[in-house]
Amino acid sequence: MSAMQYTNLGRTALEVSRLCLGTMNFGGYTSEEDSFAIMDRSLELGINFFDTANVYGGTAGKGATETIVGNWFALGEGRRDQVVLATKVYGQMGDGKNDGKLSARHIIHACHESLRRLQTDFIDVYQMHHVWRKAPWDEIWQAYETLIQQGKVLYAGSSNFAAWNIMQANEHARSRRMLGLVSEQSLYNLTERTIELEVIPACRDQGVGIIPWSPLAAGLLGGILEGAGDGRRASERVQARVEKQRETLVAWEGYCRDLGEKPADVALAWLLANDAVTAPIIGPRTMDQLDGSLRALEIDMTPEVLGRLDRIFPGPGGQAPEAYAW
Repeated sequence: MSAMQYTNLGRTALEVSRLCLGTMNFGGYTSEEDSFAIMDRSLELGINFFDTANVYGGTAGKGATETIVGNWFALGEGRRDQVVLATKVYGQMGDGKNDGKLSARHIIHACHESLRRLQTDFIDVYQMHHVWRKAPWDEIWQAYETLIQQGKVLYAGSSNFAAWNIMQANEHARSRRMLGLVSEQSLYNLTERTIELEVIPACRDQGVGIIPWSPLAAGLLGGILEGAGDGRRASERVQARVEKQRETLVAWEGYCRDLGEKPADVALAWLLANDAVTAPIIGPRTMDQLDGSLRALEIDMTPEVLGRLDRIFPGPGGQAPEAYAW
């Protein structure tokens, strides 16, 4: 099995593994016992970067995922010290008018609630789960400043931001002599390449590390025609996507067979070959899926392979404006 690789998170000195453990399945799809085993195994494999969110929990309810992670930290033996922990704020956590979004009140309150559920004194990367255009940046950054000064948050990150949101956020942060955003969690995979137009160039310019979510396109890139892909084939929505892209998926899985690699591993390796990407988020439901994901670190993404994948999954044509203008 390959050794884990590490990189800095954006322009920071913080070192994180090239694969990030996504915990969204914990509670809703994965039992607490199995979640503990997956987190323990992740540390054994060298994965030190864990991502969660206050709204995660699925059928177990909002907050359930953070609670499971917190219960695991409480087992001790240095678990918390070994993990770079990222969680998120934005989602509606209650029925009140201020129980969601990015008011200073909610940011501060949600952070305290996350700390309680996670059974920790601090969050390494506190991410805004979505942009909220009604919130002034002075208000957002004042709340983050307070949490950072109190040692409850170390770094600020974003998720689902447009390029201009990232630039706007960091310009306001600079005016307050703050570090600003150091990471952006975006939808990015071979089937969804829109961020290549502007988000990736903005992140490169700002020293913001990209953390792709849904790297396997909800299982579509995981060998779904061959029966792989996490049992998600039964979903009507996924089936509709399969039928719509069947010709492309046949070419994709056929090329992966030619390479002698599993589709899921090639999809992750393609993301890892992009120097703007810090770590794709993997969301294993089983130990086999977790162990298998490390193969992506070994696959050589030659120009020939990258060119073939571009032909199977054409991107937007590069960055804006050249992608659509002269």
